[in-house]
Amino acid sequence: MAPATSHRLQLLGAALLFSTGGAAIKATTLTSWQVAGFRSLIAGIAIALLVPAARRGWTWHVLPVGILYASTLVLFVTANKLTTSANAIFLQSTAPLYMLLFGPLLLKEHVRRRDLAFMAPVALGMLLFFVGTDTPAHTAPDPARGNVLALLSGLTWALTLIGLRWMGNRAGGEGSALPTVVAGNFIAFAACLPAALPVTGAGTGDWLAVGYLGVFQIGAAYLLLTAGIRHVPALEASVLLLLEPALNPIWAWLSHGERPGAWPIMGGVLILGATLLRTLVDARAERRDQPPAV
Repeated sequence: MAPATSHRLQLLGAALLFSTGGAAIKATTLTSWQVAGFRSLIAGIAIALLVPAARRGWTWHVLPVGILYASTLVLFVTANKLTTSANAIFLQSTAPLYMLLFGPLLLKEHVRRRDLAFMAPVALGMLLFFVGTDTPAHTAPDPARGNVLALLSGLTWALTLIGLRWMGNRAGGEGSALPTVVAGNFIAFAACLPAALPVTGAGTGDWLAVGYLGVFQIGAAYLLLTAGIRHVPALEASVLLLLEPALNPIWAWLSHGERPGAWPIMGGVLILGATLLRTLVDARAERRDQPPAV
């Protein structure tokens, strides 16, 4: 197999594993605090053991960004317990909108005209999730509250990405992403532990699901992501990783019979479509702005 093909398959494998999170979270009878906490403990250990780069580059900057990432992990699990997997992943995918809003303030980055055009369909897609009222279901008992938490997870994920860029712009901060992921998982575990104990009534299936979430859905996925992302152009990597939000609702439907409403589906299509279009437009603009080869 050609190296380029291998690296693309690594990214697709990472997106595939990430996409199973919603279905696996719903497969447990554990509370959101228990799932989030124990998943993060296992994931932190797995990433530290599987990825040597995660054991290097630890500085104090890892702590504040790790707290933001930990918030994202807990909010996403809790949202999945309350609303549909589709709503949770699509609303978290609004993160680029927040990055455009806060990037100029926190990173001193300028907003381009084409960025403003991107914000409109994402904002509209976000609003469609709150049109009408989703009917509560066994796998989504409180859709309204879950949608709000999913929206907040998009905000904290955007702030996490901004924090990682802030760290990367500092001298010697290029390798801080993986330590931040490990720190965030351990922080999430510590934050959830008081509410997660005592654990009663958990069966073998519950622990298998949590173990899968920690080792494979996060740990192995980050191993594949870090192995492939360095060798695939940014545009192609962004497009390949869109497989995660595309597949996430399908696994929930196949495993739990969960069907998101028409409005959320329309909102998700708008959000993902706008993200894909912006990625393509940015890549084309970058190629146009590059000086010609001599």
